[in-house]
Amino acid sequence: MAIHFAHICSANDGKSLAMTTIITDQKGEFARGLRASAPVLLGLVPAALVLGAQATAKNMAPLAVPLMTGLNFAGGSEFAAIGLWTSPPHLLLIVGVTLLVNSRHLVMGATLAPWLRQLPRRQVLPALFLMVDESWALALADAKARRTEKSESAFSLRYFLGVSAGLYVCWVGFTALGALLGPVLGDIERWGFDMAFPAVFLVLLRGMWKGFGAAIPWLVSLLIAAGVCLTLPGGWYVPAGAIAGIAVAWMRSRP
Repeated sequence: MAIHFAHICSANDGKSLAMTTIITDQKGEFARGLRASAPVLLGLVPAALVLGAQATAKNMAPLAVPLMTGLNFAGGSEFAAIGLWTSPPHLLLIVGVTLLVNSRHLVMGATLAPWLRQLPRRQVLPALFLMVDESWALALADAKARRTEKSESAFSLRYFLGVSAGLYVCWVGFTALGALLGPVLGDIERWGFDMAFPAVFLVLLRGMWKGFGAAIPWLVSLLIAAGVCLTLPGGWYVPAGAIAGIAVAWMRSRP
């Protein structure tokens, strides 16, 4: 009887130890994601301040800025929306451009799909609300680095959530701060803060660089968008650049 009781206690202790190890590992993955997001935050802070200041300069209410950045967590489309903002705003145009800019998330999500098959959808779908270019790139690079021959997927959802949490809190908080300080600071673009956002994307591009050939659609998209921006008013450069890049990628993928 005593031996049987000791065996049960030993088994329970083993389960408790295993559970404690799992919880500790999950916390460690989340903290690892937070640490990985830290260098990116240095580039997002000035960009968030610029966006908030630009929004209030366009007569957007300061409270509306964190609502916009919190509910539509996608910096590129937010900059496009602020660029098109008028009083009263052209809502259909802003919604259309926002959907077009954010449509790249469909491709990003499809890229992650093979890594997410073993995870329950009830966890994955809410987490993907936080997917932005930076969290997608960091999580995908981490999964590829952790992949082994014995594991089909090394994607760490906790790591992804850690990265995303740091980005989300920083972005929403500093866009709100930029909206409050914008009238006091004036035009903060004169300090070069607006370059921080493109700089973050250039760093991410460097990490995904696979040669000049793979970057040709990006280059064509950039040139067409820049040309349309310089020649046509409004936000037509967004669909022009997107369509041009997709067309070149499609033509290059044909046999």
